Amino acid sequence: MTASGTTSATTATTATGVDEGSLRSLRRWNLALTVLHLAQAAAVLWLATDFAVPVTQSLPAGPPGTPTGSPEALFDLPVGAAVATFLALAALDHLLTATLARRTYEADLRAGINRFRWVEYSFSATLMVVLIALYTGIDGISALIGIIGANVSMILFGWLQESANPPGRERLTRKPFWFGCVAGAAPWVAIAWNVVAADEVPGFVIGIFVSLFVFFNSFALNQWLQYREVGPWCSYAFGEKAYLVLSLVAKSALAWQIFGGSLAG
Repeated sequence: MTASGTTSATTATTATGVDEGSLRSLRRWNLALTVLHLAQAAAVLWLATDFAVPVTQSLPAGPPGTPTGSPEALFDLPVGAAVATFLALAALDHLLTATLARRTYEADLRAGINRFRWVEYSFSATLMVVLIALYTGIDGISALIGIIGANVSMILFGWLQESANPPGRERLTRKPFWFGCVAGAAPWVAIAWNVVAADEVPGFVIGIFVSLFVFFNSFALNQWLQYREVGPWCSYAFGEKAYLVLSLVAKSALAWQIFGGSLAG
């Protein structure tokens, strides 16, 4: 690949760094991460209180320009169960890729893609962003639907970035990556607005916002480094391990910050 990262003369059909040794190592990693995520999910369910946050709706009370009515509660989202869910989704993903779906997972890695990662993130990372939004006061169902759509779009653009750039490509495109960055920025702009505009925000909520903003952007940085082939990121297997570490750290950080702030009884 040239220094600009725009073209490649390689004729390889297997992603760099993906060999039998790295695949065996990744299987061990996935099995270990299954246990770590599942143990945390069980701990949260066991220790958490029944704290829940309301999801509301504000409907038009007349023609355009008429003030909306007061927000009405639609349902309460049990936070402990939601936290356990995104941890359990990660555990399920790692378990499948290490066992029943191992052959498909390893074939994908050789082709420079991991569809299981993007499917899992579409659910788990989106649930995480919804929780962050709720904790910063964005509780309207319409706003949450928009946040869900933008975050899922960001993740699917990540999938498209990989599928558009297989090993042996003659030209590298980063359009899906940059489109995903635009889609993914929207929820964080909305969340940041509430954090800045609010008269008072609990310290642990600010901690959640700052730490998870950094972690979420680290996923994008990891993919950017992969396609720039910077240092160890020349190996697709190394980038895959980086995704695994980032996923564990981001989910664990959010789980225990929420737990310490509102679920610890």
